[in-house]
Amino acid sequence: MARILMVLSGVDHWTLTDGSKHPSGYWAEEFVVPHRIFGEAGFTVDVAAPTGGKPAADPVSLRPEVAGPEADEFAVYIDAAAEVLADPLALPDVDTARYDAIFLPGGHGPMEDLAHDPDLGRILVEADAAGKIIAPVCHGPAALLSANLPGGHWLFAGRALTVFTDEEERLNGTADRAPWLVETVLAARGAVVRSAKAWEAHVVVDGNLYSGQNPASSKPLAERLVAELTGH
Repeated sequence: MARILMVLSGVDHWTLTDGSKHPSGYWAEEFVVPHRIFGEAGFTVDVAAPTGGKPAADPVSLRPEVAGPEADEFAVYIDAAAEVLADPLALPDVDTARYDAIFLPGGHGPMEDLAHDPDLGRILVEADAAGKIIAPVCHGPAALLSANLPGGHWLFAGRALTVFTDEEERLNGTADRAPWLVETVLAARGAVVRSAKAWEAHVVVDGNLYSGQNPASSKPLAERLVAELTGH
């Protein structure tokens, strides 16, 4: 069966424009739902993070008023995965050839570390060259910014994708404090951003690049990967 590398942010904060550190990390739903779907499909899932990083769920993503009635279920799932999350595979040690797909959950954490991680950049370049699926969701596409080629060319320039939109960031109440907006920066680097209405589940596929717009897109994105990797 397929083997998935799930790359999580290794920080528990997001640095805002005023220099303060806002509690953050990975978005719970975007880890739990795909991880569960992949497991139910019989896939092996390895969790990885930057060297020394210990993935932490954004506390807001575990609040019922934000995450909905499944928030408690997400917390239970994360607790059950505590051993895996406490000792993730370090990105420098990743052998890209072992995996069929790279999955990148969001949360604001990836903007803090994954977007600038050279080891992740190496993994993404290798995965793309081998035609392996690369699948970021929500703020996860920020991690794609790490994939730079010689001469400063960005690997994903000209590719179609979706991402947590500037509108959604404004509706979330975080746009004014964000040091940069993911949609704006990806578009400036040359991505072809295809967005749906705010908070609507939306998946875009361009070759081996599969992307989801927001937390609600986690489930359909994971299901698309399962369908592709199982041939169903």
